Amino acid sequence: MITTLIPIGNSRGIRIPKPLISESGLEDKVELRVKKGEIRIIAAPTKDKSVADTLLLSEKILGRDWNRPEEDKAWASLQ
Repeated sequence: MITTLIPIGNSRGIRIPKPLISESGLEDKVELRVKKGEIRIIAAPTKDKSVADTLLLSEKILGRDWNRPEEDKAWASLQ
């Protein structure tokens, strides 16, 4: 499909027909990637983590942080 760049304020843009948006599956947020002679519009990566992923990460970090002999020694000196 050939289209024309149109002025939008101090920028330029294109109109993407609704059927193309529907077919692509793109939603509100997109990422633009640029190479010489082309601009790609792709779905923005999601940063949502499931609760299970978050809990698992927390358990790993807590296990690493809490199982440190130097911490035990420091707390023992305070008692």
